[in-house]
Amino acid sequence: MLAKGISYLGIFFLNALSLLPLRILHVFSALFYLLIYHVFGYRKNVVRENLVNSFPEKSAKEIKAIEQKFFKYLISLIFEVIKMNNISEKELKRRVKFKNVDLVEAYLQNNESVIFCSSHYGNYEWVCMAIGLTFSGNHYPIYKPLSSKAFDNWFLKMRSKYGTTMVAMKQTIRMIQATKNQATMFTFGSDQAPTRKDTKYWTTLLNQQTSIQLGVEKIAKKTDRPVFYLKTRYVKRGFYEVDCVPICLDPKNTVEYEITELHTRFLEDMIKEEPAYWLWSHRRWKRKPEDFIIKNPEKEDLSEAML
Repeated sequence: MLAKGISYLGIFFLNALSLLPLRILHVFSALFYLLIYHVFGYRKNVVRENLVNSFPEKSAKEIKAIEQKFFKYLISLIFEVIKMNNISEKELKRRVKFKNVDLVEAYLQNNESVIFCSSHYGNYEWVCMAIGLTFSGNHYPIYKPLSSKAFDNWFLKMRSKYGTTMVAMKQTIRMIQATKNQATMFTFGSDQAPTRKDTKYWTTLLNQQTSIQLGVEKIAKKTDRPVFYLKTRYVKRGFYEVDCVPICLDPKNTVEYEITELHTRFLEDMIKEEPAYWLWSHRRWKRKPEDFIIKNPEKEDLSEAML
């Protein structure tokens, strides 16, 4: 009961913060950066280890510069996410601009569906929300529900604004089947680490052995939906540009793991181009291949076998 009360108190506070203009929230983010980075050192060791392992060619000075730039952006991102609760349609469209919309619309206008590959780069929450304001099809982002029911409902309400229908990961196949006759956009976080029971593929990402989910590839090949990567560029504080880049327009004629390698290499190049805006505080490489050994491998892929 106490935990529930604290959650609702926290949500009340966040709702109040969201009423403030973004310029004020960005001032707060600069102050919080000093506390989070210099005083508390939130996940500083995780971030530094990830950066050192990802960029062995960079000097300690270069790594620290990226690290500090990342933390400044991370705190700014947190306040931008809070603002989602009270951001207007007009303001969101002004702050998130899309390129190559016509390439996607050519499919949607023909009642065909597409798959978007996204990642935890830039303000992925704003980008996901703005898709519903930009394209004519129905938008279904795949997400992992939070452990806190109160905060999960709060996020779900914000994320579901402006023509977006959030889909829990476990409901992905069911929703794809239910909407197979509609022009849809399903958005997947292609940099999400697989769980132990997920189908995965091991490759190298940023100089490290990395497990990659195969959901995008399996669904694209099974449904023959073109795959676009949402390449996000940080323009300036609170402003983003998203390029809809086609990475595979003929999924059925690809070899095994080709689509997975395509979106993995695309992510890698995007991070190398400007590393500070990826979510380095995530423990992306905490699991090793031996952690994914499954006693009953024949049971591993039941949900995807339904497709």
